[in-house]
Amino acid sequence: MTAVSLMLAVPDAAAASGWYQQALGATELWNLGSVIGLELQGAPFFLAEPEYNNWDTPGALGGTTTRVEVFVDDPDALLQRAAQSGATCDDPVRDHDAPWGKHRQGGFDPYGHRWLIGDSSPLHPHAR
Repeated sequence: MTAVSLMLAVPDAAAASGWYQQALGATELWNLGSVIGLELQGAPFFLAEPEYNNWDTPGALGGTTTRVEVFVDDPDALLQRAAQSGATCDDPVRDHDAPWGKHRQGGFDPYGHRWLIGDSSPLHPHAR
């Protein structure tokens, strides 16, 4: 088995973990204080306070450092849940033309990291 995950730099791991749990329904896997493991519908991701790790948050750098793409059955519902939890959803879910057909996707930007929520069509472009 191969799994690819990401670790997002956040100024307050506990607060960010709480937000991701409320906004996206993430589940906390473990908590080391300044580093927290989460899972979103089976996909792991991690939050860390970068103070001692030679990296920085998007806010400190003045721009986003990561584009996170999440593929779910119902992107509209997940983006709506994020908006209800205070996310600025500056990119509503809509149909995009792609080489494999329509791809529904929208986005938001918590903690300076760009999240795009879409259907799973990019993972199976030849299935349509």
